Amino acid sequence: MVPEQFAIRATDFQLPGQTGFYRGKVRDVYTIGDRLVMVASDRISAFDHVLPRPIPFKGQVLNQLAAHFLQATADIVPNWLVATPDPNVAVGIACEPYRIEMVIRGYLVGHAWRMYQAGNRMLCGVALPEGMCESDPFPEPIITPATKAEEGHDEDISREEIIAQGIVAEADYLKLEAYTRALFQRGTEMAAAQGLILVDTKYEFGRHGDQIYVIDEIHTPDSSRYFYQEGYAERQGRGERQKQLSKEFVREWLMENGFQGLHGQEMPLMPDAFVWEVSNRYIELYEKVTGLSFHKADTQSIMERIRTNIEAYLKE
Repeated sequence: MVPEQFAIRATDFQLPGQTGFYRGKVRDVYTIGDRLVMVASDRISAFDHVLPRPIPFKGQVLNQLAAHFLQATADIVPNWLVATPDPNVAVGIACEPYRIEMVIRGYLVGHAWRMYQAGNRMLCGVALPEGMCESDPFPEPIITPATKAEEGHDEDISREEIIAQGIVAEADYLKLEAYTRALFQRGTEMAAAQGLILVDTKYEFGRHGDQIYVIDEIHTPDSSRYFYQEGYAERQGRGERQKQLSKEFVREWLMENGFQGLHGQEMPLMPDAFVWEVSNRYIELYEKVTGLSFHKADTQSIMERIRTNIEAYLKE
């Protein structure tokens, strides 16, 4: 069967009271009054490019994962989520976003490791210890913010620069740091219960009235990195790469087929078999991270299902 029959490439609804629309890499966002209606499509991105073929059930996985973690952390800081009227839809409060991402790292991997390898011992104003190896834990998690770029890549920035440039007021920024550490601690505990290590992640915050809210997804494998707890110490002791739970396998397939997002490279077209493999891996990922069973939503007339559920919610 052709995967596209069961997947959402894009939506183009005209919803009652709609005043705005924005299409991100993965989500289609509709503005209705002071509410946002976010449809998690089945698009998948890698190397800052959206791949040509959607992945069945990926949007449902991400939407339900995000809701799971937002609900599990609402006692720490309020979040934007109000309702999930459809497996692929989240409705929430439209907030004015802070123009930074709060990145927090428990381990030396990814961008931080590349900077470290290049000889840098300061990252976003944070001093890094000498003598660390890739995937070693920091003495305590470090916060390395990034600016939210309108175009191009986000850029590292320090706490001092954020405050000095007036990007975030000092009083608010200190609250964002405290929320970031508390959310990461909760995420670490939830991951450990599933035999996982929450390695690093990012949080986005916004303001509505006088209240700070978490906005966007948290602790999903699209926004976070996980290691498997079992065998971590042994792999680290042998100097081996850690086993990750993420969409890294998609990037690896693209690289094997000659694509890394570089100028002049042609993106390969995923065959049906690999599209379904990616779909199954996302479902496995959901179940591993949450400890819950995944129930596939009905994908017959999927667009009509989503529209009907949104409109029924809006009438209420």
